[in-house]
Amino acid sequence: MHEPKPPQKITVLGAGAWGTAVAIALAARHDVLLWGRNPAQMAQAASARENTEYLPGFPFPEGLDVTADFDAAVAHVVNAAGEAPLLIAACPVAGLRPLLQQLKGRAIPNIVWLCKGFEYETGLLPHQVVREVLGDAVPAAALSGPSFAQEVARGLPCALTVASTDKALRDRVVALVHGGNMRVYSCDDMVGVEVGGAVKNILAIATGTADGLGLGLNARAALITRGLAEITRLGTALGGHAGTFMGLTGMGDLILTCTGDLSRNRRVGLALAQGKPLDTIVRELGHVAEGVPCAKAVRELAARLGVEMPITNAVAGVLFDGDSASDMVTRLLARDPRDELA
Repeated sequence: MHEPKPPQKITVLGAGAWGTAVAIALAARHDVLLWGRNPAQMAQAASARENTEYLPGFPFPEGLDVTADFDAAVAHVVNAAGEAPLLIAACPVAGLRPLLQQLKGRAIPNIVWLCKGFEYETGLLPHQVVREVLGDAVPAAALSGPSFAQEVARGLPCALTVASTDKALRDRVVALVHGGNMRVYSCDDMVGVEVGGAVKNILAIATGTADGLGLGLNARAALITRGLAEITRLGTALGGHAGTFMGLTGMGDLILTCTGDLSRNRRVGLALAQGKPLDTIVRELGHVAEGVPCAKAVRELAARLGVEMPITNAVAGVLFDGDSASDMVTRLLARDPRDELA
């Protein structure tokens, strides 16, 4: 039996569904402060002791406090002298750079991010954005894997991977996050972990579209399998390790997001199959579906690199070029045969 680890101070920056779920899970064992930028929302969350806007129905545990005061949120971990604090960024990819700009120049102990995707304007992965804004002096890590916010908040079993070139930070994340029903694995392949987490959202839109068109389980299996090949081609072209894509942040996250009914990106695909326009889908969803901006960024990145990504290109055609869902299917089926391992 392992002795219980002493509670540590953790700040989660971002009070959306996923940030709230992680904060709830960690507050069972640690002193957690959840920050959100909307004072009215955070005041309501503090009063109701749950995030009624983004994750209703999941009460806050005793170890979780909330604030809209950014300075106080950062001070919670900066002032944790002699401890092993953790600073977690739980914003969408589009919000990562602005959040890092707020942190720039502060004596933060580390930064761990939960977002998955490519920054559209630059085509950069999250770790590249972090390095560009904060430099190399701040220990940095990505925490990723197959995980729906509602299930994590309920305390159901979950396995994640922390990726960092800083072994000390990887060990800290494992020590603080691993426990209860949450397992945490460790690797140093930040590119592989982030590419898997980003591109699987595009494939979830594709499989949702196929399911919405009633194309059957055979088609779903084909899309997931060939989607994994696309992820691997792009990831290895960017310097990721092929084996990473067989793990939690590749195959695992891909299977979950393509088949789970809690997947926002899958729901985008289902709505596209009904012929709904994209702006209506996004508005009705009420949450960020990272696969939408990611499809545009990845299509452009793959073209620059000369990486073949037909499913991604087909999804982007439906989202941005006026193609119909049936056009996507016809285009994919009409492609010339190829060696499966090529």
